[in-house]
Amino acid sequence: MKFLQKYALPILVVISLFFLGWIFGHRNGRQLTEGQINILVGSRMNDKLAKVVSYIGNDYIEPITPDSLAELAIPAILEKLDPHSAYIPAREFKQVEEPLQGEFDGIGVVFNMATDTVIILNVIPSGPSQKAGIIAGDRIIKVNDTIIAGQKMPQSDVMKRLRGPRGTQVNLSLKRQNIAEPVVVTVTRDAIPLNSVEATVMLTDNIGFIRLSQFARTSHREIKSAIDTLRKQGMKSLILDLRGNSGGFLDQAILIANEFLERGKLIVYTEDRNQKQIRQHSDGRGKATDLDIAVLIDESSASSSEILAGALQDNDRGTIIGRRSFGKGLVQQQIPFADGSAMRLTVARYYTPSGRCIQKPYKLGDKEDYAKDVYNRYKDGELMHADSIHVADSLKYTTLKSGRAIYGGGGIIPDVFVPVDTTEYSDYYGNLNTKGVFIQYTLGYVDEHRDEVKAKYADVNAFDKGFVVTEAMVKDLIAMGEKEGVKYNEEQFNTSKAVIELILKSLIARDVYDQEAFTIIYNHRNELLKEGMRVINDDEVYKNLLK
Repeated sequence: MKFLQKYALPILVVISLFFLGWIFGHRNGRQLTEGQINILVGSRMNDKLAKVVSYIGNDYIEPITPDSLAELAIPAILEKLDPHSAYIPAREFKQVEEPLQGEFDGIGVVFNMATDTVIILNVIPSGPSQKAGIIAGDRIIKVNDTIIAGQKMPQSDVMKRLRGPRGTQVNLSLKRQNIAEPVVVTVTRDAIPLNSVEATVMLTDNIGFIRLSQFARTSHREIKSAIDTLRKQGMKSLILDLRGNSGGFLDQAILIANEFLERGKLIVYTEDRNQKQIRQHSDGRGKATDLDIAVLIDESSASSSEILAGALQDNDRGTIIGRRSFGKGLVQQQIPFADGSAMRLTVARYYTPSGRCIQKPYKLGDKEDYAKDVYNRYKDGELMHADSIHVADSLKYTTLKSGRAIYGGGGIIPDVFVPVDTTEYSDYYGNLNTKGVFIQYTLGYVDEHRDEVKAKYADVNAFDKGFVVTEAMVKDLIAMGEKEGVKYNEEQFNTSKAVIELILKSLIARDVYDQEAFTIIYNHRNELLKEGMRVINDDEVYKNLLK
C-alpha cells in the first residue's frame, strides 16, 4: 500500500503532462517559463522535472510536443509500479477493449490467412455476410478498390478494411470454387456478437459442460442461457471450464458466482491502501444453486476466473480441479484520456471470502521476472507434482462452511490436482505447431473437402463418431512439415501420433462447423476434464471433497 504513496508524484506528473499538452497546444507556440509551468501544474511539482519540461518544450533542437513527451513518460512511470498497472495508447485502446464488449461492428465472417489468401472459414448465421450471399470457402480478392489476394497483407490490415461502423457498406470481390468470374457482393456492416461461452454440451446424460473463454460484458447472460439449455437436456451436474481464461469484467464474475450461491454469501471483497473494503454478497436470486459444480482451472486462469473459483471454493459450494491458478489479484481502475488513450492503475487488492489474497508476490518494476512465473513453476516441477506447491503455514485459511483447509499465497490451489500431461509431447509435434503446419494443412483439407464432409456428417456429433484421420492425411501433413522446414522424426512422431491425429480432427471440425466443435473433440483425450467427470459423477467423492 505504500507503493502508491511512493509514486504519487510521478502520477501527478502524468496528469501534469496531459495538462501541459493542452496548454502548449492552445498557446500557439508561445514560450512558457519555469514559473508558469510550476503555477500550472501546482506547487507539488518537482522543480527539476519542471525545468526539464520547460527546456525541452522551449529550447530543444527538434520540435517536441508535450503530448509526445507524455507518450514517453507515462509508460516509463507505470513500468516502475506493479505488473498490472499499464498505459494503453489511443491506437491500441479499441483493439484491447473490443473483445470484452461482447460485440463489434463488422461483416460477420471467420477467416484465415495461413497463406497470402483470405479464405472464409465460417459465416455467422443471419449475419451481414450470410445475408449478402457469402459462403464458407470464398476467397476475398478485393475489399472496395484494394486488392487483398496475393499481397501478403497483415491480418490486422484486412480486419481494418472489413470492419467499420454498423450501417456502412463494403464491396467485396470474391473467388468462388467452380465459378470462373469473380462474385461481387455489397455487405452492410452490423453488430457482430463475440461470444465468451465457447461450448455448451452434455458430456453424459446428466453432466453438462460449459467452456467460458473470458469474462466479457455479456458473459453472465451467456452462462444463464447455457445453463437453461443444458437443463432442458437433463443436466444435474455442471463442469465449468475456466482453463486459459485470463479474466475480464469483475461484475460478470460476481454475477456468475451469484447464480450458484444462496443468499447472503460473501463472493469477493476488495481493499485499498487505506484499508477501505468493498464487499460483494449473493442476493439469493441465483438459478443454479441446486447444481453440483466442478470448476476446471490451470496456471493461465486469472483475475475474474480466480474470483469465481475462490468464491465457490471458500463457500464449499463446488470443487476446484486442475493446477494452481495464475495469481492476479490486483484491482485496476481505468482512467480515460481525451485523446482516446487510457491508464489502468492498480488501486486495490482482491480477497476471497475466507480472506485469502489472490495476488502472487511481485517486485515493483520487475515485470520480466513476473512474466516468467509460469515457466518457473514448470521448471520447479509444480505443474507435474502437487507436492511441489510450497505454501507457508501462515497462509493457511479455512472454508466458511466445513472449515476445511485452503491456502493463500497467490492463486487458487485446486482441491484435486491434475498434472500437465507431457507423455505425448515431442519436439517434432512442437515444431509442427510453431510453424503453423497444422493450421495450413487443415485449411487446405477443409477447402477441398468441406462439402464432402458436411454431406457425410450432418453435425459435429456425427463427425465425432465417424470421421477418422487417415494414414494418407498424416503423410500429407508430414510432407507439408518438410516443406516448412520441420524434419520428420519417426520416433518423436510415434510418441505424439495420437495427439497429432486429435489436433487434425479438432481443427477440421472447427473449420467445418464452429469453435464449439473443436472444444468437443479436442477434450476427448484431456486428462483434466476426465478427472472432472470422475469427481462430479461420483456423489460420494464429490461430497467428501467439500467436507
